[in-house]
Amino acid sequence: MKLLVTGGAGFIGSAVVRRAIASGHQVVNVDALTYAACLENVASVADSPNYAFEQVDIRDRAALDLVLATHGPDAIMHLAAESHVDRSIDGPGDFIETNITGTFNVLEAARKYWSENGKPDTFRVHHISTDEVFGSLPKDPEIQFTELTPYDPRSPYSASKAASDHLVRAWAETYGLPVVLTNCSNNYGPFHFPEKLVPVIILNALAGKPLPIYGDGSNIRDWLYVEDHADALLVVVEKGALGRSYNIGGENERTNLELVQTLCGILDELRPKDSGTYADQITFVTDRPGHDARYAIDPTRIRDELGWRPSVTVEEGLRRTAEWYLNNEAWWRPLQARSGVGERLGVKA
Repeated sequence: MKLLVTGGAGFIGSAVVRRAIASGHQVVNVDALTYAACLENVASVADSPNYAFEQVDIRDRAALDLVLATHGPDAIMHLAAESHVDRSIDGPGDFIETNITGTFNVLEAARKYWSENGKPDTFRVHHISTDEVFGSLPKDPEIQFTELTPYDPRSPYSASKAASDHLVRAWAETYGLPVVLTNCSNNYGPFHFPEKLVPVIILNALAGKPLPIYGDGSNIRDWLYVEDHADALLVVVEKGALGRSYNIGGENERTNLELVQTLCGILDELRPKDSGTYADQITFVTDRPGHDARYAIDPTRIRDELGWRPSVTVEEGLRRTAEWYLNNEAWWRPLQARSGVGERLGVKA
């Protein structure tokens, strides 16, 4: 299968590109190379005859049309998005332009390409989204997000992703565009841009800096190892039912404080401090505006219909991630100089 992957130089997108190439697919990586993108993320497959790269912004409709006409993909996996909640609080405009208008451009370019090629039954657009579109859950472990959970986004980021989900469904209903959708829980793993919780904790710990935790650390997330997610996305694009959505979770709920404490324990083993423990650096900071209390995915549909389940526990995944950052300073060190990295964002509300 020839896959066109938007955002393929980003964190999740690059994991998809690497996994797809390893699985024998052809991949066209379409990425604007904005602040959080790195071509180093796909350096391991860049020389493959099955890989091609196009530096294109999804806000540029004409460029998207040209890429589709040139490469003739069998499917589009749409991952390109602005994704950092704190940045969306400070500057929502970029999220509206990329996540909503950009998705509109992808859909229109896909519709044109699909129609001009005789509306082949094998073509599909796979839209990759987030569980944050569903809002916040109570702490009752029996209550989880399903594919039927009403949308209730709480941040500019999640609202922009909810809007993009609605556009995808509307293009399927109105124009018959063949689509599948997925909504995932919090990803972590190698190549994670150093502004999200897990890489921030690892790099701050190594630098002897405070380990910031919003509020009292009681917010709960379902943690999904990025390579598990990439595997699930390829299963969905190949086998998912058209018009269907699938929730992808890690089945690993932890409070933010529990996650950070686990990560500190792993770092204590891998690179012990001269004295004390990395947990001594934990610092509670003013909470993010509108911080959702809990996310949790009910994975029944993807498990029962497509036979997929995550393979990595959060303890295993955090260890792999910490080891990767310890061994790849040449990757993350230059990224720390990029705009906003290392700063407290999302406080302008």
